[in-house]
Amino acid sequence: MSELASLRLDKWLWSARFYKTRSLAVEEIGKGRVSVNGASAKPSRELRCGDTVELRQGPIQRTVVVLGLSAQRGPAPVAQQLYQETPDSIATREQAQEQRRLAPEPAASLQEGRPTKRDRRQIEANRDWNDRWSASI
Repeated sequence: MSELASLRLDKWLWSARFYKTRSLAVEEIGKGRVSVNGASAKPSRELRCGDTVELRQGPIQRTVVVLGLSAQRGPAPVAQQLYQETPDSIATREQAQEQRRLAPEPAASLQEGRPTKRDRRQIEANRDWNDRWSASI
């Protein structure tokens, strides 16, 4: 961590490893999925230590407090020292993870659609060839 007074929001999100590239960070900020201190932000927003950043990574909503600033993207253990996730955010994230784990398999609820191989064999076994239309009748 360097001795920076402030750093661009998109650069910090990239260096803290929330997004793989700065352009992805800029895109997410532009979509309104990132806010700083409760207000929507622009990629060029100057971030300081102590600021609260709310962001969404796919279905996961996180709230973190900025502890340090770094203009370089380093290894994950170093990046995790740049922020601290709030206890409420951790609890919400773990609850959502548990709900996803306990959710039913989406494919199990399908009633119609293309038959499986097993379904096709069952259909063929139940077919009566006398009911078949023929031009010779």
